[in-house]
Amino acid sequence: MEVKLFGQKGVSSMNLTKQDRNQLADGHQMPKLGLGLYKVTDEAVMQKLLAGAYETGYRLFDTAQMYQNEAMIGRALQALPVQRDEFFITTKIAEANQGYDATLRSLEQSLKDLQLDYVDLLLVHWPLHQHFFETWRAFERAKAEGMVRSIGTSNYGQIHLEYLATKANELPVVNQVEVHPYLTQKPLQTFTNEHNIVTQAWAPLGRGGELSDPLVVSLAEKYQKSPAQIVIRWHLQNQTALIPKSSHVERVQANMDVFDFEITNDDMQALDDLNQFKRISQEPELVYERGAQYPHH
Repeated sequence: MEVKLFGQKGVSSMNLTKQDRNQLADGHQMPKLGLGLYKVTDEAVMQKLLAGAYETGYRLFDTAQMYQNEAMIGRALQALPVQRDEFFITTKIAEANQGYDATLRSLEQSLKDLQLDYVDLLLVHWPLHQHFFETWRAFERAKAEGMVRSIGTSNYGQIHLEYLATKANELPVVNQVEVHPYLTQKPLQTFTNEHNIVTQAWAPLGRGGELSDPLVVSLAEKYQKSPAQIVIRWHLQNQTALIPKSSHVERVQANMDVFDFEITNDDMQALDDLNQFKRISQEPELVYERGAQYPHH
């Protein structure tokens, strides 16, 4: 079978990857550390960002229909001289596109925009009561037809995962949720671990002062790392996959420099204890009941 190349050279650079991967329940693998592309909407920035991130060792790039940058990502991927199987693309079905038929139609558009034959991971962006099972049924069909490799959820609580299991033919292999030192989600992560669902953190660095928290700052000094690197390492040692976002190549590169040190058990516990149950976005159960979610800031 001919391998589809992106760019002109088709250079294999998988040996550049500096990170571990999660073994998903469906047999596929997913990089533990990826790049979130929320709010990256400038073409030149996207091209530079993906090229720099790939060269640094990133293989997972996370987008969503709501981000309105899938076509831009598609063009940036085409500019990379790499094979399709060397990177992992995640996208998410927006609330307005949920439901059986709408999910499949919108996925076809996402694939067209991304210039891909399949996405590696497709997520339901938020749980909605009015389309709950129909959307997942469309996901199962999309996987069966090869439009996606793996299927998962985003912003699902334990109650949503348990409810989905009552009718699903297969369970999500990833649940992408808000996790950071001020919202550790330990009970949810324990539940998903027990059911072979990988937790992937969005907003993993938080946006409420986590990086300037005195404990994080002191640990950064202790380990001679940046506060962001401390928090990223905390996620990895907690077995939480993550997709920190940035539009600055230098920061993206620095975020990868976390594989040469280890946080002690005592310091890990101290970071866990920073939990304040403090959310950036809305409570998923409220979104489910309302049947709509608005872009968070």
